[in-house]
Amino acid sequence: MGKSCEIKLLGAAPSHFVNRVQFVLNLKSIEYEFIDENLNCKSELLLTSNPVHKKVPVLIHANKPPILESLIIIEYLDEVYHDIHPILPSDPLERAHNRFWANYIDTKYFALFEELRRTPGQEGKKEVKKQLDEASELLEEVFVKSSNGKAYFGGDDVGYIDVVLGCFLAWIKFVEKLNKFKIFDEVRTPKLLEWTNRIWSHEALKDAICGSEALTNHYAMLQIKKP
Repeated sequence: MGKSCEIKLLGAAPSHFVNRVQFVLNLKSIEYEFIDENLNCKSELLLTSNPVHKKVPVLIHANKPPILESLIIIEYLDEVYHDIHPILPSDPLERAHNRFWANYIDTKYFALFEELRRTPGQEGKKEVKKQLDEASELLEEVFVKSSNGKAYFGGDDVGYIDVVLGCFLAWIKFVEKLNKFKIFDEVRTPKLLEWTNRIWSHEALKDAICGSEALTNHYAMLQIKKP
């Protein structure tokens, strides 16, 4: 994007946390400048913008202090640009419900993928896969209740949980191929499988997801760093 944009996003293409911010920016048709960070050699801008965690994403909006953490960033964008494609529901109880499941996805569901990556041996991985199946079935129930028979977690259009989980789909597909098993399938999670196909083709998501080569390279880097 043009350098005159008042919004700058510090990120790295293989990060689904970065991708979810890009997804929201696209949904709201907000122009921004993407600053691609080399996570093996972090820029001074990143280190000074996020001195605590030194991680992406970081959103810089005009001359305001940097905004950190993907969920905080997308909620900030939703509040500032609330008239354009709101992603959080207006009802306080529904917002609380959305935030609970977003936290579950980030702290519990994604953690199982990291555990699968770190777990040696097929027997150990088999147990993690079982936990992933159970967690995916739970998310299937959440989708059925949240969508109320409509296309997305958010109902008729993409909402908060759609953004949070949707931007992890590239990694889910990568993990499925690598480990030769299905995370979402027709028997256990038929509605989520339909949702996956639907959101994967969403115009606002296409530019926010990196290709398989970048994921492969990033995964190889993670494996090298694995303790």
